[in-house]
Amino acid sequence: MSKKVDNKIYHIYLKDKCLYHSLSEESFQEHWAMLCNMIELLSNGYSKEDLSYTAVNLPKKEEVCSSSY
Repeated sequence: MSKKVDNKIYHIYLKDKCLYHSLSEESFQEHWAMLCNMIELLSNGYSKEDLSYTAVNLPKKEEVCSSSY
């Protein structure tokens, strides 16, 4: 029996610089929330509009749970 796994990864950018790459959904949510809060709190010349991200769908992989020949 095999089961297909859908993989999605995220990259977070500040302007044109990649801050984090290849994040899982869970890590992305945590990092995105942290960065949005930090930008609001710090007077660093950046705004929320300077943050962006891309979500990349990776090819589906098959996990083989058991095989018989």
